[in-house]
Amino acid sequence: MKKSKYIWKYPDDPAFSDTFSGLLKEKNISPLIGKLLWHRGIQTEEQLTAFLHPDLEALHDPYLIHDMDKAVGRIQQAIEQGERILVYGDYDADGITSTTVMKEAIELVGGEVDYFLPNRFIHGYGPNLSVFQEKIEEGIQLIVTVDNGVAGHEAVAYAQEQGVDVIITDHHELPEVLPTAFAVIHPKHPEGMYPFPDLAGVGVAFKVAAALLGETPMEFLDLVAIGTIADLVSLTGENRVLVQLGLKIIQTGDRLGLDALIHSAGLKKDELSEENIGFAIGPRLNALGRLGEAGPGVALMTTFDEDEALEIAAFIEEKNTERKQIVDTITTEAFEQLVPDAPVHILAQKGWHEGVLGIVAGRIMQDTGKPAIVLTINEAGDTAKGSGRSVSALNLYDALNEVRELFTHFGGHHMAAGMTLPVDNVEKIREHLIAYIERNQLDLSQGQELVIDEVLSIEATTISFIDQLKLLAPFGTDNPMPNFAYKQVQPVQVRQIGAAQNHLKLQITDGSANLDVIAFQMGKEAKEFSDIPCNIAGKLSINEWNGNKKPQLMAEDYSIEELQLFDLRGKTNQQQEIPLEHTVFVYFQKESLKLVETKTTAIQFTSTEEFFAETKELMIDQLVIVDCPSEIEDMRELITQSEVSRVYIMGLSSDEAYLNGMGTREQFSKLYALIRKQESIDIRYKLKAVAQFLNIQEKLLIFMIQVFFDLGFVTIEDGVLRNVAEPENRPLTESDVYKKRLKKIKVEEFLLYSDRKKLLQWLLNEEEK
Repeated sequence: MKKSKYIWKYPDDPAFSDTFSGLLKEKNISPLIGKLLWHRGIQTEEQLTAFLHPDLEALHDPYLIHDMDKAVGRIQQAIEQGERILVYGDYDADGITSTTVMKEAIELVGGEVDYFLPNRFIHGYGPNLSVFQEKIEEGIQLIVTVDNGVAGHEAVAYAQEQGVDVIITDHHELPEVLPTAFAVIHPKHPEGMYPFPDLAGVGVAFKVAAALLGETPMEFLDLVAIGTIADLVSLTGENRVLVQLGLKIIQTGDRLGLDALIHSAGLKKDELSEENIGFAIGPRLNALGRLGEAGPGVALMTTFDEDEALEIAAFIEEKNTERKQIVDTITTEAFEQLVPDAPVHILAQKGWHEGVLGIVAGRIMQDTGKPAIVLTINEAGDTAKGSGRSVSALNLYDALNEVRELFTHFGGHHMAAGMTLPVDNVEKIREHLIAYIERNQLDLSQGQELVIDEVLSIEATTISFIDQLKLLAPFGTDNPMPNFAYKQVQPVQVRQIGAAQNHLKLQITDGSANLDVIAFQMGKEAKEFSDIPCNIAGKLSINEWNGNKKPQLMAEDYSIEELQLFDLRGKTNQQQEIPLEHTVFVYFQKESLKLVETKTTAIQFTSTEEFFAETKELMIDQLVIVDCPSEIEDMRELITQSEVSRVYIMGLSSDEAYLNGMGTREQFSKLYALIRKQESIDIRYKLKAVAQFLNIQEKLLIFMIQVFFDLGFVTIEDGVLRNVAEPENRPLTESDVYKKRLKKIKVEEFLLYSDRKKLLQWLLNEEEK
C-alpha cells in the first residue's frame, strides 16, 4: 500500500440548470467541460461569454482607483515643468515589468524618467531611505513607486519633507496606517471604488499608464501578462482579460528583449502560454533579483538594440543556470538535515544563499507535506535570515505573528513568510510552532489538498477533449489547470528518464486502452509501480513528436491500495534504499542478525506470538524479511496478521541450503571414511582444510557434520570432533537436522526463486503454494 502524498478532494456533481445545459449544447461544449466551468463559478450566459471571449470592454475605468486623478495630474505637472522623475521598482518579475510599463508610459507623454530597482541584499524590499536621499541629492523631483511602497513610511516621509512628492502604486496588503505620500494608488484602498482588488503590481502600473495616456496601451499588455502570471495573483476577472490579451501580444509583438529571452529559454514565441511564462520566463527574470541586480531586466525589456538584447538575454540565462545550481545544492544539504518525524522543518546553516531560500522551503514543504522554514546564518553567526512555506492547515503568518518580538524583521501571509531574527531565537521559533500546532490541534499528517476535477476513463482521454480544456485557459491562481484521476489502472513499461534518472515515464492501462504518463521528480519511486493496480492523478497535455499527437498525463500524485511486495533478493536489489520510518527488520534465525548492518528495529522471534508481544507498542507500516523462515506459513501469518502495507523481502540465507543442497551419498561416505581414520579433528581450525580435501563446500560440510552428530556417529566437544566407535546404524533421513534441511531447501526454493508476482499472490492467498 502506498498512501497518496496529497488529500484527494472531489467536488460535488453540479446540478446544471436547463438553461446552462442548453447553453453548453449551443456552444458545442461537452458536459464535462461544462462541469469544470460550473465549479469555477461560470454559470450564466453572461459569465460564460465574458470568460470565453474576454475583451477590452471588460477592463475597468482606472479612475475608479483612489487618488488616480491626483497621481495623473502630478505626473503631467512634472512633465510640463521638466522635472526629473524616478520610477522606484522591485527586484522580482512583477517589479521589473511594473517598472518597464511605468517608465515607457511616462516617456510616451514626454517625461524625463530614471528608474531604480533595489538590490535585496543591500537595500532590502521597498523604499530605502539612503537611496531616496541619494536620488534626491542627484536632482530627482518626483518619485513613483511600482509594486511596492505601502510599507515605506520612513523613506516616503523624508522625500515629502524635502519637497519631493512620492506617488505610491502598489498591490500588497495595506497596513493600518499608510505612508504620507502625495498619492496612494492601490486597488484595495478603502476610499476607492475599484471593483477588482487582485491586480498585480504591473496591473496597477498599467492602470496608471492607461489613465495617463487616455487610452488602453495595448503595447504594454505583454509585460502585464508576464508580471501578473509570475506574481501568482488571481487569474480571474480583469486579470484573466489582461493575461489572455497579453499572450496574444507576446505571440505577435516585436519587443526585442522579450523575443531574445523567449529564444534563450528554448521556447517558441507563437506558441507561448501562461505555463511557459510561469515556469520559464518568470523564473529567469526573478533569477536576477535573487542573485543580485534586477536592473538588467528593465534594460532588456526596453532596449531597441538587437545585439544588446541578445547579450542581456544570455546574461540572464547564465544567472538562471547559476540560480538552479544553487537551489539544487542547498536543497540537497537541507534534506540531509531533515528529521522525518518533526511536525515542522526549521533548518539553518551558514553559507546558504539568501535569495533562493523560499524556493528551497517550498520544495521541502511539497516533498514532506510539513511547513518548512529555511534560514541562512551570517558570517558573524548571530543573525539568521530566510523564508518559510506552509501547508493549508497552518497559517504561518498568524502562528509567527504571536511571537513577533522574536524577529528583527517579519512579514508574510497564510502560506509564506520572510524573516530575520537572532540565531538564539531559532530554537524558540521551533518550540513555539510545535506548541502552536498542538494547542490548536492542527493535523498536519494529512498533507495538502489536491482537487480532482473528474475521474476519467482512459478511453475518454482524447486529443479533442484535451483541446477543449484550452477553453478554460489561461490557468493560474483561482483558475487552476484541472486535475484528473484514473482509478485502479495498471502501470506498464515503467522506466526512469533524465540525466540523473530522477523522472519516470510509464503507461497506464485499463485493459482496453493505454495512456502515456510522465512523473517528474518521481524517479526514485520506480519500484512502487509494479504489477499492482494504482490510482494516479495529474494534468493532461498533448505530446507532439514528429507530427504525431498523443494524450499524456503529467502525474501529480498516486496511491496503491493493495499490499506491496518489494524484491530485495540478490545483491543488485539489496542496494535499493529502504525507508526506515515505522519499519521493523524481521529475523527468523538468530545467526541472521549479523547479515544486515542498517536497521531501525530488529526483531528475532520463534513464533508470531513472540513477534506481536515485542512490537505491540510500535507503529509499524513496513516489514523487512531479512532471512528465510523454517516454516513458510510463518511468514504469511506474520505479514497478514501484522496488517502492514509494505513488505521488503531480502531472503538472505546464512547456510545457503538450497544452493548447497543436501550432499550426495558419495560425499557423506567420503566424510565418514575420513572421520573413521582420524582419532579427532579440531573443526574450529581444520574445517577449511577438510572442505578442500574432500572438495565439499564449507557450509555444506558444516551441515553434514551436524547430521552425523545428530545421529550419534560423532561427538563434538570444545570444537573437537571424534568418531563413535560402534554407532547405531541409522539412515541419514532419520536425523532431525536432515529433515529440517529438506524443509528449508523447499522454503528457500519457493521464497528465493519464485517471481515477485507469484509471491505476492501467495501472500494474499490468491493461489496456494
